[in-house]
Amino acid sequence: MYYYDYSGHALVSLSPLSGFGPEVPPVTQGHLFAPVAGDPVLGRGSFRVSCPGQLAAPHGLEVLDASRLPRTEVDEACAAAIQEGRLTAVNMSRPGWEALLDLQPSPRKKRVNVLAIGDVGSTLLMGLKLLGGDVIDSIGICDLSDQITARWEFELGQIALPWNYNALPEVEVIPPEKLFDGDVFVFVASKGIPPVGSQVKDVRMAQFQANAGIVKHYARMARAANYQGLWCAVSDPVDPLAKTAYLESNKDENGAWDGKGLRPEQVQGFGLGVMNARAAYYAKRDEKFAGFLTEGRSFGPHGTGLTIANSIDHYDDALSQELTELTVTANLKMRALGFKPYVAPALSSGALSLLLTLRGEWHCGSVFLDGIYMGVKNRFTPAGVETELLPHIPDPLFAHIRAAADHLKTIL
Repeated sequence: MYYYDYSGHALVSLSPLSGFGPEVPPVTQGHLFAPVAGDPVLGRGSFRVSCPGQLAAPHGLEVLDASRLPRTEVDEACAAAIQEGRLTAVNMSRPGWEALLDLQPSPRKKRVNVLAIGDVGSTLLMGLKLLGGDVIDSIGICDLSDQITARWEFELGQIALPWNYNALPEVEVIPPEKLFDGDVFVFVASKGIPPVGSQVKDVRMAQFQANAGIVKHYARMARAANYQGLWCAVSDPVDPLAKTAYLESNKDENGAWDGKGLRPEQVQGFGLGVMNARAAYYAKRDEKFAGFLTEGRSFGPHGTGLTIANSIDHYDDALSQELTELTVTANLKMRALGFKPYVAPALSSGALSLLLTLRGEWHCGSVFLDGIYMGVKNRFTPAGVETELLPHIPDPLFAHIRAAADHLKTIL
């Protein structure tokens, strides 16, 4: 291993680095950074290292599976940093990567700003208001309709615990130009949702072109504001919209990539939470799926390409595909009842997943892997985004995850 003191920051590398000064003795305490090579556009920006093999293969789907990573030897100091959660990998091919060395996560409560207070936005907002007092300081709401925001500010302002009136976060109306004055931006805007009873089979993808245009606008606003917070895509289709936000924020006024916008780890898609919850719904009601409740996982996008694994240790491909089909079509069952399926997504994918994110706890969300936003179990840590590292993902399951990634690449 090779260690360097770079502008007061400790770096470690599997191979010698040029331009970083002389080598120093192994660093045994404090935060370590590992510069890694990678594509400046489609490579990951930074992440918490969970396994030495992730230093050698940092950007692909293999980071989810210890058995598929290269066997990589590290010294005792580096191994301790990995074990203790003190090692952050940084893609040194991205412009301005050095700025990451100075970022310090703050333990303070966060300011959350929500764009669009329709069915999903208002339900998500209620969840954040009622459950987020431990991690949210205040919530800003913005919508095209002043009447709608006035209503929800008035309604939610009247929700309080008796004699503990500051326990829940305050809600205030904000103009669009204030959306990126905060720590978390939640995109819930949507245009052209197919009505109940329409013949559209893939409702989510039908919304992509219309919603992508809206995302581009707010991604450029985030760029102009030099936004350093978390950009959350909740509207459908979640995963391509997350990638749209990332890519568009990094383009200059001529549409050329310059890498001066959102870092890939600043964007996360929030759609997998409800798919995981829907799988649990069916698992509670049919004994053959019960293993999912203790051993199961969900991977992939919010919709086509999703894979529900009945179990990691006792994977059954046929059973998993049956549970996946039930999960993917659950929204159609709600539509068949005559209702838009928005309450469970707004809470399971939206409010609950966002709160787990802010608490640094494991949740289901889409993070940047293999050049797309892939839904996996992950959490935010002081050393960066950490994706769950499984000892071994069965070959059929990994093939489904790979197919989902390939499908997402055809979209954007």
